[in-house]
Amino acid sequence: VQINTIDVVKGQVPQTQSPWDFFFQPSPGGGEEREYRQPGLGSGVLVRRQGDKVYVLTNNHVVGEAEEIMVQLYDDRQFEAKLVGTDPRRDLAVIVFETKEEIPLALLGDSDKLQVGDLVLAVGNPFGFESTITSGIVSALGRKADQGSFLATFTDYIQTDAAINPGNSGGALVNLYGEVVGINTWIASRTGSYAGLGFAVPINNAKQDIEDFITKGRVEYGWLGVQIGDAGEQLYPLLRKNMDLPETGGAFVFNIFKGSPAQKAGIRPGDFIFQVNDVSIEDADHLTHVVGNMPPGDPSSFEVIRDSNKLTFTTKIAIRQEDKEITAQSKNLWPGMYVGNITDEVRKALSESKLPANLKGVIVRYVLEGTPAAIADFKPGDVIKKINDGNILNTKTFYRAITADTSKEYTMLVLRGEDEITVGLKK
Repeated sequence: VQINTIDVVKGQVPQTQSPWDFFFQPSPGGGEEREYRQPGLGSGVLVRRQGDKVYVLTNNHVVGEAEEIMVQLYDDRQFEAKLVGTDPRRDLAVIVFETKEEIPLALLGDSDKLQVGDLVLAVGNPFGFESTITSGIVSALGRKADQGSFLATFTDYIQTDAAINPGNSGGALVNLYGEVVGINTWIASRTGSYAGLGFAVPINNAKQDIEDFITKGRVEYGWLGVQIGDAGEQLYPLLRKNMDLPETGGAFVFNIFKGSPAQKAGIRPGDFIFQVNDVSIEDADHLTHVVGNMPPGDPSSFEVIRDSNKLTFTTKIAIRQEDKEITAQSKNLWPGMYVGNITDEVRKALSESKLPANLKGVIVRYVLEGTPAAIADFKPGDVIKKINDGNILNTKTFYRAITADTSKEYTMLVLRGEDEITVGLKK
């Protein structure tokens, strides 16, 4: 279907005293605020009917901010629709309209059965040309968006060379049996138009969203309550070696939220999660996806490596809150910083600091705002040499020191530049 939207945006109208003011200088005091109606265009897929209600799956970026939504079918019938819910993490949304008329529904396929080279069709409304169909193949599977980009990262993508243009977003990618196998979402292009690189959310990634939107009005993700990362040599040299970790796979726990399911279960900073239930963890992104897809409230087992020992913890996953609500809990994030080993490469990068050749300790790489580490005024580049009465030699002794006892405060000897200072870190 075609989806037409209206976004209402506000803007300042400049007040000018004369025609020349408009060209040469802004008027003092600003101007009148006005609302502007901004039209938008996208596509959608009719996925379910319950009574008179018809549900349409589309992209969040098509309808998420819309004040008005209109659905137009292939036979020009139009219906006013309302937003049911959005999932920015997968760039998906569901809208609903009501009618007693017959409405054809799409058949959802199984995107896990796709193979590279399969023929597919992209259905949508590029540039407003309704019900346009283009053909291509599955160019690749399992594509991921870069972390930190504007693209949804809690999903992989089907890559296709079927022509996708503005207006196709939210439309169907179908196989030769007419089954929907993906939701066309974005393109890679220098011009903003088709360049042979289109990407669709696999329909299997959307099926639970559809169910959650219709039954709950929102999508629920699982939340463990840890901040994790890959223990790679480029970002964290010698971390795997010093912590006695496998050469590949797994996710390293750098920080943990106090009161979270992870903390209640006994998981600590410095733990290395390598398996969840029966799933071997490939990397930090994989762990995020595994936990996010777990039904909140269900008990799950986490296998970790700590001090060269394998341990198993069982906990019930919580419901993930909105990102802004999680950020507001930063004061509960322990310890609130990322540390790394001191290597020759680190010494070269910090040549101006002139780190002593025999210096032992860990270097603070990043401090998270609002956390205990930030409140204690730790800074990137600080070298932690001692915690309480124990010498810190590397990451292993650091994480052992901050998790080995029930202390509420740790006294740390820190080298900052050429000065040694004492910093108190409260848990």
